[in-house]
Amino acid sequence: MSELENNEKQQNQKVEQLLQELNSGVDTKISSALKSLQVNGNITVIRPIVELLTTNISPQIQAEVLTFLGDLKVTNAAEEIITILKDEKYLNQRQHVLSTIWNCKVDYSGYIAEFVEIACEGNFMEALECLTILENLDGPFEEHHILECQLHLKEYMEAPLQADVQKAQIMSEIVILLREFDLDTDD
Repeated sequence: MSELENNEKQQNQKVEQLLQELNSGVDTKISSALKSLQVNGNITVIRPIVELLTTNISPQIQAEVLTFLGDLKVTNAAEEIITILKDEKYLNQRQHVLSTIWNCKVDYSGYIAEFVEIACEGNFMEALECLTILENLDGPFEEHHILECQLHLKEYMEAPLQADVQKAQIMSEIVILLREFDLDTDD
């Protein structure tokens, strides 16, 4: 076994040990594991960390999990977070996960259609989080993403009358924002 393979094996063992500590139920161990995973983790630790939000954790650990997610810097983390947001298993945690994105260092510009779709499907608070995320994206945005957003919004507007006036206001703000994005698209 080469030195590189040996180091990789040791790294994987360390990550596995830290993931076990995440599920220990002991706040100090969970907190320590989260700190270590920020340094030693990789993209595979994101889902188990989000999984913590589905368990009965203390408010302090919940805050640490959300901070961890907000501090992600790995570019391919965006794809994993979007996959989690679309997973029905995590619908009850979706607003929390969304709240970590708008200030995150990871570029989510390629996922504007997903955020519009979530805003259309979700409740008022999820729509508000999506609006905030969209407002904080730098772009540039590709035309096909804008078109996909417009399709989601068209479906939302054509659905039976929505009773949530606040959400309707948020959705109209998303429409206005997308018009601005459309003017600045990469063709």
